[in-house]
Amino acid sequence: MIKSLHQTSVDLLVPFHDIDIMEVVWHGHYVKYFEIARCALLEKIHYNYPQMLDSGYSWPVIDLNVRYIKPSVFGQVITVQANIVEWENRLKINYLITDKLTGSRLTKGYSIQVAIDSQTKEMCFESPKVLFEKLGVLVS
Repeated sequence: MIKSLHQTSVDLLVPFHDIDIMEVVWHGHYVKYFEIARCALLEKIHYNYPQMLDSGYSWPVIDLNVRYIKPSVFGQVITVQANIVEWENRLKINYLITDKLTGSRLTKGYSIQVAIDSQTKEMCFESPKVLFEKLGVLVS
């Protein structure tokens, strides 16, 4: 069962510079919103990017999916939820963006990251023990 430690949410105000000619958030900015929530989640488990590097691993994104449901607009307050759903062999984080006021679903997606050993530069086929420790998950 996923503990509340493995999820977080952030509220963001959509700035004017994020909208396009159609007066909605340009599609590429949703990846930035995911990243903001991902960093908040990783910070919550004390394993953000500097801690990852200090532990001897980098974690590049190898897959990213975005599904646009309804557009976000200038001045709208959105809530971006991030939830770790896989960690055994890769780090998969699901995202959901909703309108803060109405709760209406706007965008969803996921990212997948894998551990790369900083010294050998080789991909790990299992997540390193440090991730399990940060998540409070026992390794058998």
